[in-house]
Amino acid sequence: MPVPEADAAASATLAADPATALPLLREGELTVHGRLTEASNAAFYCTVEADGRSAVCVYKPVRGERPLWDFPDGTLAGRETAAYLVSAASGWGLVPPTVLREGPFGEGMCQIWIEEAPDAPELLSLQPGDTPRPGWHAIGLAEVEPGRTALFVHADDPRLRRLAVLDAVLNNADRKGGHFLSAADGRLYGIDHGVTFAVPGKLRTLLWGWAGQPLGEEATDVLTRLRAELDDSAGSLGAALAPLLTPDEIAATRSRVDVLLKEGHLPFPSQDWPSVPWPPI
Repeated sequence: MPVPEADAAASATLAADPATALPLLREGELTVHGRLTEASNAAFYCTVEADGRSAVCVYKPVRGERPLWDFPDGTLAGRETAAYLVSAASGWGLVPPTVLREGPFGEGMCQIWIEEAPDAPELLSLQPGDTPRPGWHAIGLAEVEPGRTALFVHADDPRLRRLAVLDAVLNNADRKGGHFLSAADGRLYGIDHGVTFAVPGKLRTLLWGWAGQPLGEEATDVLTRLRAELDDSAGSLGAALAPLLTPDEIAATRSRVDVLLKEGHLPFPSQDWPSVPWPPI
């Protein structure tokens, strides 16, 4: 059977419509077409189909996860699903619709596939010198060949700024350049959130351009609403996260939001652990 190609416009439309995408992901028939060989854990390129509607998705079964010494509790699939729930509660919609479901290889994460738009704007670049051009923020110097460096930069893009705030909440330990994608409708999505929600600080990201800058009114309003949703009442975000994360991980998430609101600025890189993921792309 031929492998269906992902259509950038179709994936963007469905990703922006969780009311349609989530039931399809939960209840549709999941068909595996191949393994994504570049992934560090088992990940499969799939389609999901129900009631005459189909979509391309990625499926990551729990049984294909490699144990991580610094994430001893829970599963990558559970944390990926939890990241979607937090993103959805924020109102920013920065993570594609994601569910935890049974599949051909057991329980796993199933997420709408984002096919990056071919004309997407450049979000990462290498520039000469040691000062970023207008419209860009410095990440650091990169060795491009022996004895020659260039400045590694990311765009001053409001979509990336929102993602930087979300990552501070999630405690994302792996925001590489390949982990954010521009969809055909202009939306930006973050993917690969398996190493999030640790209790100790582990924020590793390329998006340090706003470190120390004020949160601003939009992010402050979002975080205030998110903090209220993180309580344990029935129907709250906190209750929805309970099957996916440990109580300590949920408490640490509340604490991170509290700190962001109290300090009023985006976090600075830690001096106690590597703050940029490797490899960066």
